[in-house]
Amino acid sequence: MILVDWQIEDRIRRGHIRVDPFEPSQIQPNSLDIRLGSHFVWYVPGETVIDPYDSETVCRETEETVADSIVLAPGRFLLAETLEAIELPDDVVASIEGKSSIARLGVELHQTGGWIDAGFRGTITLEMCNVNSRPVKVYAGMPIGQLVFYRTDRAARPYNMKQDAKYMDQRQATLSRYHENARRAEE
Repeated sequence: MILVDWQIEDRIRRGHIRVDPFEPSQIQPNSLDIRLGSHFVWYVPGETVIDPYDSETVCRETEETVADSIVLAPGRFLLAETLEAIELPDDVVASIEGKSSIARLGVELHQTGGWIDAGFRGTITLEMCNVNSRPVKVYAGMPIGQLVFYRTDRAARPYNMKQDAKYMDQRQATLSRYHENARRAEE
């Protein structure tokens, strides 16, 4: 079941879902607006192959900044953080969706990483890309997306109870930690 406005507000006010900072005006009929943070990370263009099992190639040739705004050039990909940190209980999951007004400028908010597991705690890393033919400027603090909350049965092993919870308590735009996964033998 998708939570509606009064259910979102009730769960936040009772501390069942935590959002920091929380602004009641961000509550929409079926979602909660989230704002863009000020930390951005991107890969420097080049020919170096990124191997998801090799942390050195994942972390090499990146740049980052803390800024009040950033221009997304056409085709540019970058990681950004949400201003809000969230904490989900073991019976609520969330998905992050782009705001229609931002999408109409050509800005995608996430590539495929739009699911937030029950038990997650931290800021959300956005996987932003500009598919427009023109540059688009985005600002820290602007509403950039929305969280849709789903009530579920209680998870037996919520994210905060998993020993391999790679992104628990992240507080800025975070590069992939896929290399922490065990590589399986090829079949």
